[in-house]
Amino acid sequence: MAPRNHLSFLFLSLLCFTSLSLLLSFLKNSFLSSSSPSPVISSRTIATRQFKHDEVSSGGCDFSDGFWIHDPKEKERSLARYDETCKEIFKGWNCILAGKSNAKELLSWRWKPKACDLPNFDPIQFLERYRNTNIGFVGDSLNRNMFVSLFCTLRHVSSEVKKWRPAGADRCYTFLKFNLTIGYHRTNLLARYGRWSANANGGVLESLGYKEGYRVDVDIPEGTWAEAPSFHDILILNTGHWWWAPSKFHPQKSPMLFFEKGLPILPPRPPHEGLDMALRHMILYVERRVRPGTIKYFRTQSPRHFEGGDWDQGGSCHRMQPLSSKLVDALFSLSNNGTNTEARLVNQHLYKSLEGSSFNILDVTRMSEFRADAHPSTAGGKKHDDCMHWCLPGITDTWNDLFIAHLSNTRI
Repeated sequence: MAPRNHLSFLFLSLLCFTSLSLLLSFLKNSFLSSSSPSPVISSRTIATRQFKHDEVSSGGCDFSDGFWIHDPKEKERSLARYDETCKEIFKGWNCILAGKSNAKELLSWRWKPKACDLPNFDPIQFLERYRNTNIGFVGDSLNRNMFVSLFCTLRHVSSEVKKWRPAGADRCYTFLKFNLTIGYHRTNLLARYGRWSANANGGVLESLGYKEGYRVDVDIPEGTWAEAPSFHDILILNTGHWWWAPSKFHPQKSPMLFFEKGLPILPPRPPHEGLDMALRHMILYVERRVRPGTIKYFRTQSPRHFEGGDWDQGGSCHRMQPLSSKLVDALFSLSNNGTNTEARLVNQHLYKSLEGSSFNILDVTRMSEFRADAHPSTAGGKKHDDCMHWCLPGITDTWNDLFIAHLSNTRI
């Protein structure tokens, strides 16, 4: 071959090779672009979706959307889980010992999510899986209701228990064989509060006519749980009922007076605005204080079922079966401005405050709204019907089923 032809051949070969390489590279990039996952979602977006939709953290099923099914076998399973002999049950919640007529029958109802089944709680498996773990319930007496349910369930299968009070806990137990600790930290508002009286020398609140009330420091956690975030591996927080408690925080006689950075917030704000401020500060406090990997839940509001008036107006809860969907909506609709709308009002504030946080949601409100039959009522031992707390054994066992199911899908 002539030298000139030889050079032409080499040039054409090199040109073809280069063109082929460019073509293959283009096709490879196009393929990767079309088959790669969608853009990464920020942790803020994920947290928001976890809060709004249970299915994000429960493998595709919204455990909170469902209905109650009457199942006689459920009563046997419930009483096999634990019974009225569990000594941790507060007397006013032990409906079986108190002789409430439907105390055992209310256990014959099983929660059925629409798209799946709520897994049965296996306490032995739970103790094994969460060895060397601290679980803290932080909130009002409704969180204690849930804490007691979990304790009694675990105590039924593991008898070696140490009672103590770490990190300011109101009550706490460690299951020694598994080194699993569950504690309850009592706090009504999450934020610190106490009695306030006017200063004889005057002040800004005194100049506005305030003589007494309750000082609420919206940016300071109550001491009972301030150390809980750095101690527990799993946290379940709640608040709500006390923010709508005029018998305690009377708007004229003993109002809530909100402080921030040690100074009164002016002009004075109504309780619902104070709740927003306290939630914002407390959520940020927890997120700053927890250890890496801590799982955080905020439980939605537990509904009350007073009919015929509020607790101090002769209200009662004598129903023997769960409510129908139609009656639930009538009793709890915010448009009715009824006695029990507190639950949905509180949840609105929770949704707003938790948006974008790293908390998971534990939605117990809807499933609980049906269960007007499951309160202690007159068996609570009070001068009025207890239509706020729940009988044990009872519905808070299902709350814990829900909690464990979510936890199994969010555990790091």
